[in-house]
Amino acid sequence: MWLVRPAQPEDVDGILQLAADHCSQLSSTIPKSREGLAARIELSCQSFAGERGPDRYQRFLFVLVDSKDNQVQGVAGIDGRAGNGQPFYNYRMDALIHSSHELGVSRRVDVLYPSHALTDRTLLGAFVIAPGLCDSDAFELLSRARMLFMACHRNWFSDRMVVEIQGIQTDAGEVPFWDSLGRHFFDMDFDTADRYSGMLSKTFIAELMPPNPIYVTLLSESAQQALGQAHPATRRTVALLQQEGFHGGNYVDIFDGGPVLEARTNNLKTMVTCQRKQLRSTDAEDGELCLLARGEGLDFRCTLSGVSEALDEVIRAPLTVLHNLECESGCDVMVAPL
Repeated sequence: MWLVRPAQPEDVDGILQLAADHCSQLSSTIPKSREGLAARIELSCQSFAGERGPDRYQRFLFVLVDSKDNQVQGVAGIDGRAGNGQPFYNYRMDALIHSSHELGVSRRVDVLYPSHALTDRTLLGAFVIAPGLCDSDAFELLSRARMLFMACHRNWFSDRMVVEIQGIQTDAGEVPFWDSLGRHFFDMDFDTADRYSGMLSKTFIAELMPPNPIYVTLLSESAQQALGQAHPATRRTVALLQQEGFHGGNYVDIFDGGPVLEARTNNLKTMVTCQRKQLRSTDAEDGELCLLARGEGLDFRCTLSGVSEALDEVIRAPLTVLHNLECESGCDVMVAPL
């Protein structure tokens, strides 16, 4: 049975192995070093424990495990506030109209403006899952468990949310948008710049990138084609986020030009459909497949199970589900249909 819970220090080896095995195609904000990951998990545990209020830049890290062996099969994160106290940079896409009355010529020119307008919005990230689970219900469980956690701790998160989707990268590792723009201002390759951004913040971008608007027509043709396009490997992620209520806006990632999706927190599908119910055990194994979550902070647990309705405020699930959630019959849970 699948379970999503807060990452713990003993998960370091499992997360490092997962990242090593499955992050070759997609970049991630998960630290690749043992020391960096251990520090990230410690910060996450402090955030889950409520030791860091919303003004102290909470960062949460969840893991997906098989309850049989506790093996880490996925990771997902939430930053309570994008930027974590520093500007959160993106490019805002806009346009200028260049015209000449004498020549009778008018032309629209697409322009990228450096922006940190999305700073302090709640940010989803650090999503990695074993490839064999990409087409399974565990994929949706890992992603949407974060929404149920936010529903249980609503005052910890902002009214608006964003998520950066990785942009186009070739099989040879080339990143057209970075190669056409960022490489000219940074003495480093894309992977190094992306790693610095995950380890530190994007503040160094302001020190190295030009503050002036970037005319899209001056970029290479491959960079123009890649602008605002998601990496093919993120197709399932994008589809699920769109079902949740996220939509594309006018912002793209400052490194690879990938799209930035936005949403109003209270309008998310999980937020709207989840309900608090009382959970009791049953011998029946069938029923409507739902997300079930219980516990606050470090005690948060979320799983999938078929449930049956009983009384108005009561649902029933197999006893193994109660054991998985570490709760007793009659405890309160948050329920959301799959």
